[in-house]
Amino acid sequence: MSRRSRKDRAGEGALGTPAEQGSDYPRRRTHVEREPHEVMATGYRTSRRSSKAGKRARKNAKSERRKAQVTERVRRTGAGIARGVVVGLGGAVALVLVLFLVATGINAAARWWAERQAAEETSPEAIKERAKENLLIIGTGENQGADFLAVRLDRDNEQILGIAIPDGAFMEVPGQGFERVGDSLRAGPDVSLATISNYLSVPFEKYVIVDKATYQSALTDQTLRGMIAAVTESNLEAAELQDIADFADGVSTESVALVPLPVKPISLGDQTFFEPQREEVAELLYSWWGVKVGAEDTMVRVIVYNGAGIPGIAGEAAQELIGAGMRVVDTKNADRFDYGQTLVVVQNGDTAAGERVREVLRVGEVIDQPSDQDVADIIVIIGQDYEPADAEQTEG
Repeated sequence: MSRRSRKDRAGEGALGTPAEQGSDYPRRRTHVEREPHEVMATGYRTSRRSSKAGKRARKNAKSERRKAQVTERVRRTGAGIARGVVVGLGGAVALVLVLFLVATGINAAARWWAERQAAEETSPEAIKERAKENLLIIGTGENQGADFLAVRLDRDNEQILGIAIPDGAFMEVPGQGFERVGDSLRAGPDVSLATISNYLSVPFEKYVIVDKATYQSALTDQTLRGMIAAVTESNLEAAELQDIADFADGVSTESVALVPLPVKPISLGDQTFFEPQREEVAELLYSWWGVKVGAEDTMVRVIVYNGAGIPGIAGEAAQELIGAGMRVVDTKNADRFDYGQTLVVVQNGDTAAGERVREVLRVGEVIDQPSDQDVADIIVIIGQDYEPADAEQTEG
């Protein structure tokens, strides 16, 4: 045994055991007194249980962390989706708004273009250009009424095309209302021109009058040769009549098509009237004059009332409006005859059409008064301030 070991053992014997040294024996600072129930068991099992508990605790903590992460991800995803939905809805609303504005712009442009085109087509120059090839042939006879042949002299294609309208066909006659077309001649050829122009939506400014026999021969033989020589009345000069005669004589019968306007007979008492079936010649109107049946709906529709108490004054105003490319759907007396000023009441469409009516008649106060009725666009009440164009020219 070494010296140090012996010395240590000697010292230990001198000092004695802790119990022998009494309560003043210094203890290790790391020692903590515990209550009996707080003292944990020691050994392998304790260590094993402690390890399992720790694992469970760590596992639970990890699970909680994962749950928290998943919850956070779900929250963030939900927020992202919500933002996406909001942005998507905002984009959809913006797209709808853009499409609405584009559609509105297109509609406005289309409406502007249609109005501009209509204004151009109804200008005096355009109407005269469209009417230059047209001729109204009127066949009359004693106590036989008047029949009408609306003809186009197509010089470019060297052909003659026409629609024959019988005396008993009912249509709007300016100044007379819904009457037999043959009765229009009683008020003069100009009224007949306006009546046929108004019905077909084709402008006619020139006419010739022949006897019924000559008229019927033209329809039967399908030619206008020799007709001009039989003219008894016309608003054309001699040179113009000769020009038409020369053209008609040079057109072969194969290039002439004179067809009757289909009508539906209607018996009223001992008289028979005819209801024109305009739709049945729709293709002819379109191919010959470029007029589509139903296209008159785009024309300004006017009802003319006589508010001045002067016989025939509404008819004369109607003729002027028809000559300006408008469609007169009715003429009648007003509720009274003491209107001092002509009134132009716009019930459908833009007031620009009312201004156009006022321009044609040279008088009138334009009033915007929208209405649900769909018979006419403008109501004109002729007042005592209106003077027909012929009267003004005579005074001039």
